[in-house]
Amino acid sequence: MCLVALAWKAHPRWRLLLAGNRDEFHARPTATLAAWTDAPGVIAGRDLQSGGSWAGIGRAGRVAVVTNVRDPGLAAPPGAPSRGALVAGFLGGEAAPGDAAEALHAQAGRFAPFNLLLADGSQCHYVGNWPTPTRRAVPAGIHGISNGPFDDPWPKTRQLCAALEHWLQGPAEDPADLWQALADDHQAADADLPSTGVPLDLERRLSSTFIKDARYGTRASTLIAIDRDGAGWIAERRFGPDGRFDGQTCIALPAG
Repeated sequence: MCLVALAWKAHPRWRLLLAGNRDEFHARPTATLAAWTDAPGVIAGRDLQSGGSWAGIGRAGRVAVVTNVRDPGLAAPPGAPSRGALVAGFLGGEAAPGDAAEALHAQAGRFAPFNLLLADGSQCHYVGNWPTPTRRAVPAGIHGISNGPFDDPWPKTRQLCAALEHWLQGPAEDPADLWQALADDHQAADADLPSTGVPLDLERRLSSTFIKDARYGTRASTLIAIDRDGAGWIAERRFGPDGRFDGQTCIALPAG
């Protein structure tokens, strides 16, 4: 993913709400949201180039989502594993989020820069490796990550978190407003842009929640909603070059 808003234990019904966009090259092969036949209980989209995922769910309310970190001056370590493997490994495993975060913290330097959120029915933990390996328990509330540090207030991160908070203050049933927030293609004002080391024109284009471009842009929008009993749903909207809508999938989750 390149943008995530998370509500963790911030609503009387929903234990976890997640909204996010995956930005990627349109030519990169990708499988749509589905149950994985080779990993029972895992439901996620799949990167067919490296075999991992950007966001998904597993058994017992397990949720994982990863973003990369934008630092053009920092190269991935030689032979670095795919960051998508971090999501796939947790979703298909059994380790508690805190234990998984501790184990990953010790080997975080093997990966290109990343932010990773891991959750289950009782815990939510963050682990990242930029600028140095970091891990922490995520407190109850609304949090956001883009391609910078955890809870860094980039304009699109603030906007998506505000939209999620507003949605939770209403009936919190119809996801239409969340889909609309994820589809916002307005660019931030120059004065509000983060400085990530890329040219100003590119920083502007990457500042929108939804990126439309023929070569690189928003490939998928994902919503995950899990209630206090473990029931809920995961939904994905897919997009092609220049923001072309390519379909939608929604999968219900039973309680437990």
